[in-house]
Amino acid sequence: MEPGAQLRAAREAAGIGLEIARLTHYSPAYLSLIESGKRPVPAEVAAAYTAALGESADGERAGAEWIRRVAASDVGGDTLDRLEMAVDDLASAYSTTAPAELLVDIRQHMGYTARLLDGKMTLVQHRRLLVTAGWLSLLAGTCHIDLDELPAAAARLRAARDIAEESEHPEISAWTLETRAWQHLINREFAEAVKLSQAACDIAPADSSAYIQATAQQGRALARIGDSAGTYGALRSVARLVSGLRTPDRPEHHFRYDPSKADTYVATTLSWLGDPAAEVYARHVVADLERAVCVRPRRIAMASLDLGLALVAADKPDEAASVALGVVTGGRLVPSHYWRVSEIVNGIGQQDAHGAAIVREAFQDTYPA
Repeated sequence: MEPGAQLRAAREAAGIGLEIARLTHYSPAYLSLIESGKRPVPAEVAAAYTAALGESADGERAGAEWIRRVAASDVGGDTLDRLEMAVDDLASAYSTTAPAELLVDIRQHMGYTARLLDGKMTLVQHRRLLVTAGWLSLLAGTCHIDLDELPAAAARLRAARDIAEESEHPEISAWTLETRAWQHLINREFAEAVKLSQAACDIAPADSSAYIQATAQQGRALARIGDSAGTYGALRSVARLVSGLRTPDRPEHHFRYDPSKADTYVATTLSWLGDPAAEVYARHVVADLERAVCVRPRRIAMASLDLGLALVAADKPDEAASVALGVVTGGRLVPSHYWRVSEIVNGIGQQDAHGAAIVREAFQDTYPA
């Protein structure tokens, strides 16, 4: 890797953008020429980068460490290990971080990974970098779906699919299909969601997180088209798959199936199917999540939406409105959740126009865009 590219990789790894000019006291245009290789790297500029980046990242000399590590070789030392750990951190932050905010970090890591792929390395190192790029593309696509940025999501998911094929990584391939199924579910294209979920199951490694998630996703889609037999069959399959599953070291990791997640999916599936047991089940799930040691606000919000829909079906519009209002004003929703709120509000409106109006107004105030 050229010296200028090393400086750029170190800057991006430390999370520093245009403010590098202010930190080093050089003009942005001059630093751009250096980073792009159009100008040599003077010793004083390299020293300024080391000082500026070394003071970032909460006091750790992260930038200086990356400069040293990248300069040693194209893919030297534990660079790959640290990059893979960073991807796990990003996947674990998905459930608690706003998607637009998470995308900033994902893009930085994708840029750094792409530049590393241009360097010299072994075949094993090349495959590890490809797999890292695949996970990052998949996570970026997921965030774009959350934000209703569908063209960008499609591009990221295509990249993840192509990388999975090149690196012969069936789990990433399966997750890509499952994520597309989820997108179709959001768009209320339920038959296509069933088809893609099954395709994910067909290629996912047996008993992998991707296989379990795709099975659960298929159950939700089947519930939406009123296939009771298929829905209950999927629920039984998920129960069997997670019965002996241990809680992962990082249960909040988006691509590692946490057994407790199965309960929330059961609540969703039952409420979508219109099963009378949905209300009781959803109440238990919400209560368990609220008293859990690991607080998961987004998962609580989704479970509460399940409860709200079940309450509508049980002819309890007042309580449904109260639950929906709590979710809306909690501020944890993203665009991919809006259709679920709309569905509940419409159901409330058929029984209590005033209650529906209150929730609708609160939604418009909380999410004006």
